[in-house]
Amino acid sequence: MIRESPLQRVAAALTQWSTRWVPDAFVIALILTALVGLLALGWTPASPAQLLDAWGAGVWSLLEFASQMCLVLLGGYVLALAPPTRRVLDALAQLPKTPRGAVAATALVSMGLALVHWGLSIVASAFFVRAIGRRRIGADHRLLCAAGYLGLGCLWHAGLSASAPLLLATKGKYSEYFGVIPITETLLLPINVGLVVVCLIVLTAVAAAMHPAPSQAICAPPDALLEDPPTPQPAPSSPAAWLEDNRALAIIPGVLALGFVVARVWNLGPAALNINTVNLGMLALGMILHTTPRRFLAAASQSADGLWPIVLQFPFYAGILGIIDGSGLNEVLAGAFSSVSSPQAFPLFVTWYSGLLNYVVPSGGSKLAIEASYIAKASANLGVPMNITVMAYAWGDMLTDIIQPFWAIPLLGAARLGFKDIMGYCLVLFVVYALLVTAGFGLYWAGILAF
Repeated sequence: MIRESPLQRVAAALTQWSTRWVPDAFVIALILTALVGLLALGWTPASPAQLLDAWGAGVWSLLEFASQMCLVLLGGYVLALAPPTRRVLDALAQLPKTPRGAVAATALVSMGLALVHWGLSIVASAFFVRAIGRRRIGADHRLLCAAGYLGLGCLWHAGLSASAPLLLATKGKYSEYFGVIPITETLLLPINVGLVVVCLIVLTAVAAAMHPAPSQAICAPPDALLEDPPTPQPAPSSPAAWLEDNRALAIIPGVLALGFVVARVWNLGPAALNINTVNLGMLALGMILHTTPRRFLAAASQSADGLWPIVLQFPFYAGILGIIDGSGLNEVLAGAFSSVSSPQAFPLFVTWYSGLLNYVVPSGGSKLAIEASYIAKASANLGVPMNITVMAYAWGDMLTDIIQPFWAIPLLGAARLGFKDIMGYCLVLFVVYALLVTAGFGLYWAGILAF
């Protein structure tokens, strides 16, 4: 019998604690609403009636944002389910020849896809893990899944679908706090690009180096490698069915929409990319690659399980934002943040604060509703550029994702594993990742690195 290492015992305990004590995200939204209300009652002169009014006024303030987040997820799912995407993943899975090579390839594919689109990475990483498993080259199934979680666990908020940077590149609710900031001043900052490159190299190497000896490797069970059965495509039997299977009705609108996005980027450069143009581009690609409206809609319907939490949760997080703003709690919290930090240390402070909060609110978009107003005010009070604060938030938001099971559910479901099965590997990756991110923002604190 293989004895558990101390790391495995720590990982198992942390997983057990998380599954026992961290409830569903919707329940957390309700608890945080009550907590923020109590803080506002204790720290501000607002009355209960005023707080209720502020909450009700704020509930629907993020409807546009919630819709945008739904489309981010839907667009990624649709693109991942497109037959050409599956063929590319299958071809890439043929490249590695050794178990460690398979783990490295999985890590690079997962993180690379997340830099393009986090919704794409959620689904496509699961497909890639299955494709690697079918190769039967002795790769440990648990480590493959941990490597497949690196995209959502470590890099998504530094890529082209990053919630906070894209939202702030789009005029809307959050630009009231930070202003409109193009991605040329956030995602293309040297600190962001540099950390992305370092994380890609180091985390891939660490994941591959963790592969157990052949005698201890656990390969994928047969049921974890089964492909989803193809959706039957009945022959058109009516004018309506003929229209639903008409290629021109999917490809032509898709090409026109993608052409609009390409023209915008061509004329305006990267600054043209915001959450709306990225969403439009992903939906357009999905329509083109699925080739017919019927196939496109069938793929879109599979994203439904991921959409309803956004629809239900975001009004409550918007209500929390309403309480924070309407009661003056934002001023209190901003003052507290300003008093315990300095301009140089503030980015690192925001990184770790956001990382700790992320463990119980594992959504970069909804969590921004909790933090936006007071970290923006504290940033202004300390004279820290808003774009630096936004990127500190983004990297902090990812800091604890790799040890938080929320976004691993689709991957683990496809792999027939529980989070406890990969937590040991994820814990090692978390330690390495946290050191890299802390070093990056710590160098700014020390005055060695300028952003």
